[in-house]
Amino acid sequence: MKNPYIFGYLPFVNIVLFSLTFGVYAVSFVVEQFKQIGLYEGLLEFFSDIQIRLLFLIVFAVLFFMIFSALKLIAETIHETAMLFFAKEVDPSLYRKVKSGNLIYFLGALISVASIQSLLGLIIIFIASTLFYFNFLMYQLSKQTKFIHLIGLIFFEIIVWATLLSVVAYALLKLYNGIMEAIPLVTTEQ
Repeated sequence: MKNPYIFGYLPFVNIVLFSLTFGVYAVSFVVEQFKQIGLYEGLLEFFSDIQIRLLFLIVFAVLFFMIFSALKLIAETIHETAMLFFAKEVDPSLYRKVKSGNLIYFLGALISVASIQSLLGLIIIFIASTLFYFNFLMYQLSKQTKFIHLIGLIFFEIIVWATLLSVVAYALLKLYNGIMEAIPLVTTEQ
């Protein structure tokens, strides 16, 4: 009998790898921004270049780790809820097959190392990994669930994610508009 927990460590490794790649990009971006506004020279008086970059990497890697961990928790909760509503007759052995899909994220995290200097590349690789994993998951589930239940599961997940992302986007836009209204604009009258 195969150990069903053989891929149990992969979600943690995937989150760490994606966090590090996004963190390295964020460090290079922030260092360039600090150099442009003149803060970097002031930091060099207290820390060496390596220390500054290492401190930024720790901060950004932890920040991205929290973001990706929260996304994984939310995704699993949405998926498990969809399974509760729409997958009535799933075989428990399917659990092992679905967990092997974590290799898709692992490969995506490894590929993201090659795109460490491009934010767009990192985002595209993460989204592509997510879409490949979703397709793999639906393919595995299609073997044991009825077609109508599979359609319900897909629509449920899409609707919940779309609603969640819309609420977050709306909140961010409201926050941005509130900040922009609070900043006094300098106008020159002639």
